[in-house]
Amino acid sequence: MKKRLWTRREALKTGLKGLTVGAVAASGLVAMPALAATLVKGADVSWVSQEESSGYSFYNSAGTKTDPFKLLKDLGVNTIRLRVWVNPSGGWCDGADTLYKAKRAVAQGQKIMLTFHYSDSWADPGKQNPPSAWASHSLSQLVTDVYSHTQGILSYLKTNGVTVDYVQVGNEINSGMLWPTGKASGSSFSNLVQLINSGYDATKAVFPSAKVVLHLSNGYDNSLFRWFFDGMKSNGAKYDVIGMSHYPTSSNWSTLNAQLSTNMSDMVSRYGKPVIIAETGMDWQQATASKAMLSDVLTRVSALGSNGLGVLYWEPQAYPGWQGYTWGALDGSGRFTSALDPF
Repeated sequence: MKKRLWTRREALKTGLKGLTVGAVAASGLVAMPALAATLVKGADVSWVSQEESSGYSFYNSAGTKTDPFKLLKDLGVNTIRLRVWVNPSGGWCDGADTLYKAKRAVAQGQKIMLTFHYSDSWADPGKQNPPSAWASHSLSQLVTDVYSHTQGILSYLKTNGVTVDYVQVGNEINSGMLWPTGKASGSSFSNLVQLINSGYDATKAVFPSAKVVLHLSNGYDNSLFRWFFDGMKSNGAKYDVIGMSHYPTSSNWSTLNAQLSTNMSDMVSRYGKPVIIAETGMDWQQATASKAMLSDVLTRVSALGSNGLGVLYWEPQAYPGWQGYTWGALDGSGRFTSALDPF
């Protein structure tokens, strides 16, 4: 006979309040962890306005042109992640473009997660270039820059009716940000932590309840995460959530998912912080494998209870080959593949 799944609350309601969770399990009832209030099932869609301006459209399964934010909502996506650049070429991902996309998400009832790159273009483990306007600035000036930019963007959104729920201070900051001043190496984290804390303070000044995320790539790499977050702890970094990128392939996803799960559990126990998979994805032509991977990741995140906040797919609405990217979840006809079905 299949065992019924019980939570502590159910045990209390049914008169089992004298039993511990362990005793409940021993009695044949399976104790379940407390789930996060609402599991984040998200998508980073920062390219969407640029795609639309280039003539691309998005369609439902019947072939009807549809707002991509609605398509994602109908697939279960409840959170939209947007990157923010300081003075980008063409204006894409600046304040105005971010507001435009955020308001479309809010109209669908979706929450907002912002990723501040603190750059005019891509920031990732291989490059963390300061904005051109900040290039010659000292550490103290950069600390002020980070605060002003973060507070300015968030206030702009708030004034225009957008509430931000999650804020990433930096993007995939494995070796810091705003290089060379904010570069982290060995046991040197002091400059980086000053920059992070400035972004944290700016976030809380505008949205006190927003969760500040520190985000690294390679979520399977426990040694990287221990090194980085040990450095954060010893230098007094302020943050709320540990974010991870996770990009397995069809041949290794099972192995990397298990390593990701081990790392997530270690981060929760070692630092007392919840975790979120801020980015994930696989090749659009491997939708079946991607679907299995995402389903498994969601299960592993949910197993952390309130310490597993959720999972966000990176640019699922990217047409195959858009900007050279092929790891979206859209086919050539502008319809979503089965990759997002687990949401």
